[in-house]
Amino acid sequence: MNPLMSMCRRAFRAPLVLQIAIGIVAAITLAYFEPKTAQSVGMLGELFVGALKAVAPILVFMLVAAAIANQAKGAHTKMRPIIGLYLFGTLAAASVAVALSFLFPTEIALDAAADRAAPQSIVGVIHSLLFQLVDNPVHALMTGNFIGTLAWAIGLGITLSHAQDSTKQVFADIAESITLIVRFVIRLAPFGIFGLVAQTISAHGFGELRNYLQLIVVLLSAMAIVALVINPMIVFYKTRRNPYPLILVCLRESGLTAFFTRSSAANVPVNMALCKRLGLDEETYSMSIPLGATINMAGAAITITVLTLAAVHTQGIEVDIWTAILLSVVASVSACGASGVAGGSLLLIPLACGLFGIESDIAMQVVAVGMAIGVIQDSAETALNSSTDVVFTAACCQAKK
Repeated sequence: MNPLMSMCRRAFRAPLVLQIAIGIVAAITLAYFEPKTAQSVGMLGELFVGALKAVAPILVFMLVAAAIANQAKGAHTKMRPIIGLYLFGTLAAASVAVALSFLFPTEIALDAAADRAAPQSIVGVIHSLLFQLVDNPVHALMTGNFIGTLAWAIGLGITLSHAQDSTKQVFADIAESITLIVRFVIRLAPFGIFGLVAQTISAHGFGELRNYLQLIVVLLSAMAIVALVINPMIVFYKTRRNPYPLILVCLRESGLTAFFTRSSAANVPVNMALCKRLGLDEETYSMSIPLGATINMAGAAITITVLTLAAVHTQGIEVDIWTAILLSVVASVSACGASGVAGGSLLLIPLACGLFGIESDIAMQVVAVGMAIGVIQDSAETALNSSTDVVFTAACCQAKK
């Protein structure tokens, strides 16, 4: 056999994580030596993310509906403690971000133009989420409205729980078929991530991030503390066992993929497969993972808090402890709705800035700064959000064991 063909076959048989690592190294090499070519292969990344985003809504819809419809009578899915951990973890992340922002106050140059609209109050966010909740199911699937998709899936699953077993089995079979399609898409991850990394490095590089290095360090430090200190403490509290094997597996298997796809929704299939390999309760994770992609936003809470306090320090505004606590709560509530707001966590920054009387035009310049560092910020934020979905689901499923 041709040595090159033999090497390619061994590479394709290697673990997916190793294939992704090879793709990253190849992308960095290409972007360094042939930046123009690296721009052109970015299409591979766009196709990969597009495929994941296309299949994720229908996958979530069918899995949740089938899981609820086929749930055994009297079965307990542990959803209440999982939701509790989602909310507590998000608030804890915002508190960590506040602490680091006070320990290492950061000032930024607010001179970027900003012209995008953002929600101006909690009422505005809730208003938006409520209308997404009652969205037409076809429109929700077409536009990737996961809040509307979840609402219809839960409603359909509850009503189908009273249907005949043959009808329930049809939904279970469709969900399994879609899962097989998703597995095929996931196998293409090395090519997709190769395109994403090559395009990102060739287009942006790291030169433009030098002025915001401290801001990036504070953001990444807060996310690292949550991932490696706060989350392990929560897991240990629930399971009374060494939490780091679970934490590291989730970061490697879920966080790495989410870092490059930069979409919690697109990473839902990856998390589903990881939960299955961990031997978790399928009736639980088929609901908790899609829900986590919608409301479990620790990384978003950190982004909102750090960038808001950077604006506060730049403007020379004094902040007392009670206002800081209020900021943590507002950031947590806002982060839970980040997936339902166009632009995600960055466009919720003006909401938090309003606590300090910062004008909208200044706040939107902070948003522009966030977009400038989005190459790193958004990737790390998504990796934390998505990996934490599996961490908390596993902690609750393993708690009684």
